[in-house]
Amino acid sequence: MNLNNIRDRYESINKRNFRSALINLLENDYKVLGSRKILSMLAEDIEQLYREFNPKISEVGFGEIVFRTTKDDGQRQSYGKKTEDYASTTVILPLITKDDVERRIYFRKGDRNSNYEHRESRDIETMVRLIKSAKEQGGLLTGAEVSVLTNRSLSTIRKYLDAYRNKTGEILPLKGYVLDQGSLPTHKGIIVSLYEQGISPADIVLKTSHSQSAVDRYIGQYDQIKKLVKKGLNEREIKDITRRSLKIVREYVKLYRQLNPEVKK
Repeated sequence: MNLNNIRDRYESINKRNFRSALINLLENDYKVLGSRKILSMLAEDIEQLYREFNPKISEVGFGEIVFRTTKDDGQRQSYGKKTEDYASTTVILPLITKDDVERRIYFRKGDRNSNYEHRESRDIETMVRLIKSAKEQGGLLTGAEVSVLTNRSLSTIRKYLDAYRNKTGEILPLKGYVLDQGSLPTHKGIIVSLYEQGISPADIVLKTSHSQSAVDRYIGQYDQIKKLVKKGLNEREIKDITRRSLKIVREYVKLYRQLNPEVKK
């Protein structure tokens, strides 16, 4: 038996893998026609997607859960766009930590500990941990997802978000905020409000989880429209000069008047 025959017989073992089985399925069962190279690339993408949805158990630590959520890739909200049309990603979220367990064990005498006296602070800490962890892994949780993960109602999650923002001045990067949709404060509303308070653009970047270029863009647009409002121009005149939509102009004008109530309308 020559060397090539021996190699062929042994190399066939490595070819009995998931990707080869998938190519065979596409060709024979689904009658997908195309070159082997295209089918191989398709099978590779499907294999990668499977790995994303099913990470190895060794990659998931104590109290962590595997969760599929919206991908933070710069996409923007679009009316009529379905949830499944947004790109998604798999994240591993720290739902329970060892500190969480310890706080359930140790408590002061006479302290109800796990009852509602400490529940809100615990819940907020968990909420913040989940949202930030998802963002660090390239994901964006929704308020509804946080509601399910923490077993709290949407109204309670909104209350927690407001409490955290009022206490720290930090806006958590939920999907509705980052994609500028829903009932959450808009990008421009929060960024411009911080700017009018005298907070530097660099600090606004840290507080809002936005890029420096995005913060500079919102502030630049606001300053331009603010100057034109001060000169007495109306919204349509500002629209023509700035070449921005009337909707955008009205949003900035409204922000200017809200943040400067002493200005006559």
